[in-house]
Amino acid sequence: MQYELVILGSGESGTGAALLAKAKGISVFVSDKGMIPQQFRTELEQAQIPFEEGMHSEMIVLGATEIVKSPGIPEKADMVKQIREKQIPIISEIEFAYRYKGDSKIVCITGSNGKTTTTSLVFDMFQHAAYDVSVVGNIGNSFARQIVQQPTHWYVMEISSFQLDDIQTFKPDIAVILNITPDHLDRYNYDFSQYTKAKFNIAKYQDEKDVLILCKDDKTIQEFIQSNPIHSKTLFFTMNEKLLDEGAYINEEELIVNVGNESLAISINDLALKGKHNQYNSMAAGISARVAELRTSIIKESLKTFTSIEHRLELVANIRGVEFINDSKATNLNSVWYALETMKKPTILILGGLDKGNDYNEIKALVEEKVKAIICLGIDNTPILNFFDGVVQMIETRSADEAVHAAYSLADTGDCVLLSPACASFDLFKNYEDRGEQFKTSVKSL
Repeated sequence: MQYELVILGSGESGTGAALLAKAKGISVFVSDKGMIPQQFRTELEQAQIPFEEGMHSEMIVLGATEIVKSPGIPEKADMVKQIREKQIPIISEIEFAYRYKGDSKIVCITGSNGKTTTTSLVFDMFQHAAYDVSVVGNIGNSFARQIVQQPTHWYVMEISSFQLDDIQTFKPDIAVILNITPDHLDRYNYDFSQYTKAKFNIAKYQDEKDVLILCKDDKTIQEFIQSNPIHSKTLFFTMNEKLLDEGAYINEEELIVNVGNESLAISINDLALKGKHNQYNSMAAGISARVAELRTSIIKESLKTFTSIEHRLELVANIRGVEFINDSKATNLNSVWYALETMKKPTILILGGLDKGNDYNEIKALVEEKVKAIICLGIDNTPILNFFDGVVQMIETRSADEAVHAAYSLADTGDCVLLSPACASFDLFKNYEDRGEQFKTSVKSL
């Protein structure tokens, strides 16, 4: 049978797209080269959506009118190459869902670091304002699932460059690029400019009615906008100057947001989220909320009361004077740099996993300044061992429990143990959440 839509990959986004397609009367088939997780298999069976697992049937996939590809499947996959050769259109789940959003509005946030925190903060502000809102993308439901199960007037969306790779019309009303630093370079042929271009796809189809919010202090962002046309209204946030135009900036100890005819000022000491990186996140969120016409009093309240994200600089416990912090979501070096920058105590750093082409020079100075020892947590720790040889004491471990005990054995009262791995988690764990949960369980059992 020939299907109008074939979906490659049966995770949250693939299953969400399948459910939406079924609801819209589109003939749909799900194909997964791996085994389909039980929760998604059950949903597909209940919705009477045909699927296969452990294989891709070429006759079915290559007979499709259109294909939704999971963001995790790279271009170099054999099946994707064959689809491209046959010139069958490939779209992302967010592109497919966008067709059915109706008159709803979208705030979309990307960046190498801070996406989850900023998205959650914007969502918190919208909830405080009693907006009809849902959080989708990499937090909460997939965009497609939310549209089919409980559509809202506003969608606050966290997305990665992978999800932006296969869009054709998708455009958010408010787009945010927090920063761009080397990440996922293995996916982009180790070409940083390709990765940068993928991030800027967020604004590719925006027009003058839409808003693009950018960090003025990010060199990569500045270089891109100087040589590429931007069609949306651009607002900046910065720590380096007092903005005369609309946007956000830090003036001495105050965070200031100027958008429209209202100005918001709040002491950085009153912000719930601490650290320089979170001041950037707070500025981006504040601008987004003002563009969406939230009152300044509501934005200030949210900035003061927002609680931090799990697995992101999350204080786990203080055990006999040793602080344990779970930053498992730090899967690139820029995130680790920010984490180390906030450390005020001697630190034992748990680092490692699946290396994505890291250049550890990025954190070397901070390691020399703040880190007592590195606990390697991964199957192949060679890049870390080679780079930091002679710089700091190192111990190799193969489990969260082993890493926690090794770190604790080296810690003195007043020290901090920081899990901030700079690497993907898939060598030893299901995902970064699993890594963080195992770390927390091990800490609590000390």
